[in-house]
Amino acid sequence: MSNFKRATLTGGSPRPDVLAPLRMTQIVVEILSMILDYVTVTDLIHFARVSKRMKEMVYDDTRWVQRLRYMDCWSETEARKRAEAAWRGRAGSQGLPHEEQAERTGIGVVGKSPSSSSNARQRNGSKTISDVGWEPVDVSKEDERSILAKPKEGANDGFDAVPLSSHASRKTTLSTTSLDPLARLDVFLQVRSIRGRARQEYGKIHGALNQYYIDAIACKDHTTAIVFRTYRDPDQQAQMLANLLRFENSDIAQGWQERLEKLQSLVDTFETAVAREFEQALETADIDGRLRKYGHVLTTLNGGQKGVDLFISKSTTIARKNELGDPMDCLRLGSPSSISLDESQRFFSQLSTSFNEQIGIIDRVFPASVKAASTFLQRVGKEVFSEYISTLFDEAHRIGTEPYLKAVSGTYQQSLHMARGLRPSKDAGDEFHEAIDRVVATVFEVHIDLYLSEEYSYFKRKSEAEVSEWERQLSEQDAWMQSLHMTNVNRQADKRDFLTSFKKVVMMPVNVLPAFPLSSPFGGKSATAKALVNGEKLQTSSRVPSQLSTRPSTPSMINGISSANGTTTSLAEPPTTELAAKAAIMNSRLEGIRSLFSIEIALNLVHAAKSAIERAGVFYRAQSQFGEDARKQCQLIFVLLVQILGNRHVKAGFDQAVDHLTKYDPKEIQNHGHTEVKPLVTFLELVNVGDLIQQMLDVFYEQEMVATRLTDRGDFLDPAVKEKKRFEQMLDERVAAGLNKGIEVLMSEVEFLCATTQKAIDFNPDASGTASSDDMDIGPTETARRIVEVVSSHTRMLVGSTDKNMLDVFNQEVGLRVFTALCKHLKRQRISVTGSIKLISDMNHYFTYVQALKNQNLLQYFIALRELAQIYLVDASDAKELATIIADGDRFHGIFRAEEVYEFAERRADWYQIRPKVERAMYGIGCVVM
Repeated sequence: MSNFKRATLTGGSPRPDVLAPLRMTQIVVEILSMILDYVTVTDLIHFARVSKRMKEMVYDDTRWVQRLRYMDCWSETEARKRAEAAWRGRAGSQGLPHEEQAERTGIGVVGKSPSSSSNARQRNGSKTISDVGWEPVDVSKEDERSILAKPKEGANDGFDAVPLSSHASRKTTLSTTSLDPLARLDVFLQVRSIRGRARQEYGKIHGALNQYYIDAIACKDHTTAIVFRTYRDPDQQAQMLANLLRFENSDIAQGWQERLEKLQSLVDTFETAVAREFEQALETADIDGRLRKYGHVLTTLNGGQKGVDLFISKSTTIARKNELGDPMDCLRLGSPSSISLDESQRFFSQLSTSFNEQIGIIDRVFPASVKAASTFLQRVGKEVFSEYISTLFDEAHRIGTEPYLKAVSGTYQQSLHMARGLRPSKDAGDEFHEAIDRVVATVFEVHIDLYLSEEYSYFKRKSEAEVSEWERQLSEQDAWMQSLHMTNVNRQADKRDFLTSFKKVVMMPVNVLPAFPLSSPFGGKSATAKALVNGEKLQTSSRVPSQLSTRPSTPSMINGISSANGTTTSLAEPPTTELAAKAAIMNSRLEGIRSLFSIEIALNLVHAAKSAIERAGVFYRAQSQFGEDARKQCQLIFVLLVQILGNRHVKAGFDQAVDHLTKYDPKEIQNHGHTEVKPLVTFLELVNVGDLIQQMLDVFYEQEMVATRLTDRGDFLDPAVKEKKRFEQMLDERVAAGLNKGIEVLMSEVEFLCATTQKAIDFNPDASGTASSDDMDIGPTETARRIVEVVSSHTRMLVGSTDKNMLDVFNQEVGLRVFTALCKHLKRQRISVTGSIKLISDMNHYFTYVQALKNQNLLQYFIALRELAQIYLVDASDAKELATIIADGDRFHGIFRAEEVYEFAERRADWYQIRPKVERAMYGIGCVVM
């Protein structure tokens, strides 16, 4: 690569930039364009005469479009449509000769006029604006001479002659100097949005209004202004002043603020005079005369806001708002700590009547474009409605929470009802009712957060107080019972004679509750729960009162012991020993299982939640802007109801019931003549009560939450759905735990019956020495009959009160435990061949009971048990046949193995005689290999 380097040249002048003059020229043009923005219109026209370049700058269409936009006279949509129509017209005429196209479209070529009779339009540089459709404008000879006549300097401020007309049929082109005063009033209606002709359109407005504008800002005395000397009718004066205010928006030259203040002073003076006339007409009630006239004048001037404000301030609805109603009447006429909404309803009725009257007057005075009814509605909502509501809510909250909650919800319903009865203004449509809803929402918006918070807190306090009072009464009742039973106890004598007291406690009868009806008292719980939730009276039959009397209610401890149905029973003689007193206390606690939770408490909580949700749900059903907050608060109230009713009431009651069942011992009961185990019967009644409470919650959930769309049962993330499932799961777990403990108690009773009522000679009559096969009863024993009666009486209780799946599980568990208890019982008996007939009768009796349960899985066990009883019927001489039966596993369907059957065979009365033969047949013992 070469190491040659280019030599650096020094000296000489730099090459000039050929674009520098162009850049300088561009800068100058931009500066001049900015300066022109602050030059008056007259000076702009004078500046355009300096040179062709200056003319192009002044005549730039965007400059005049901007001024038209300041006056709200330019529509880009209209300009676009006109341009598209022009291009379509040009495209359709491309095949015509140039001259024919110019004559048809009215647009002349260079050196040509748009029509054959308008060559004079090019004289002296005067021009005429064409019509909207680019059609030529016909000019008469007389008008042509007026156009050709050169106007005075300053008359049109450098603008060309401008055609203006207040009638569409008028074809004469008038100059600004001869414009009719009435046509000047409608000058803005003649302005069109045409691209490339914005200067001419602005010239129409400038030529019509500039003379009045300059005079208005220059006059010393307002009475000498040209606008008031030219126009005598107030409506025309208002129209011209409104035009001048609109025209002033295009004045962006230096000093426009001072000119605006002078013009505004003139307008204010006129507005004050008209407002004075309007107020006098309002006082004289000249509605269709002067009031209507000057109302339209104020509307023409600046939209009529001044007149609307005067009318509203003098309206009877606002001026006499105290006569509509006093919010304190709602509190004075009600009972102490309560509220009467009849007075508020009277207030809303009178407010609606007065409002409708004023709306009728507004429709007669003001045009529909003013929207005076909407302004009147806003003022009434703020100065009348809001003040009444705020005062009422504050005083009601001071008295108590419940009156406040009723006041907020009740007045909101009344206000919505009033809103539907208000008369809409003319041409208002649905917007009027939407405006009313917004006013009502605005009034209540400041109170809704406090209301929803108080609604939730009030329900929480009331529910917790209800449950706490229930728990306190139970605790006081238990303490009072202990104190009563321990009153006559002599502890020193108790210590000296401990064994005697213990024997008396063990042998004394235990007082248990009256028998529970075999059929559930809440067999129709679905209808019962619905009636309870809705507060209806139950239609009971002749036997229902006795059944419903077992419903737990609030305990009463006056002059006796409270029973489950609220009645009191007089006490027996108090025990005199400590052990007797403790036994009596245990018995009373077992009796009180059914009152561990109450339907009465559940009903109170449900009704309180229903009232709270109905009050809060009003805001959601009205589809207001805070409806979503009300819906969430209703869900929280339902969640709180389920938590308090479930965790604090039902769950605690089941836990105590299970604890009481654990302490039950059938050995302490001397009288077992009944077919029920009383604590288990009482617990099953408690289960029925819990099931009824669950049904009540289900009905409440469907009616108050799902039907009103406060919650969606299909949304598994919804807090109400989650809490409801949690409550059902808790109830199932507590019922299962209680039923498990109850089954254990029932099996204890079964085992106790087996141990105490089964006689030794039942299955071994040969042991008595007096047995005779002739007079033997082949029916089941007394023990089997009583066991079946006890078990069946408890299983029948759940029929109709629980679902089939739970009933099958309960029956199967009870049957398996009875099967186990019977197997243990057989292994404690000695059974002869003669007594086996009794045993087979017992097994058939058990089999018949289990067969009625229609549970095939459970039935297999008792089939095997019935087959097992056959081994005692085999005669001793058939030892080999007995061994075959014992070793046959298929005979017992896999329930018993051969080893287990062998253990049962050992309970034969002649086992020791046939044992060698049986073992030889089964195991080959004693065989000799030859």
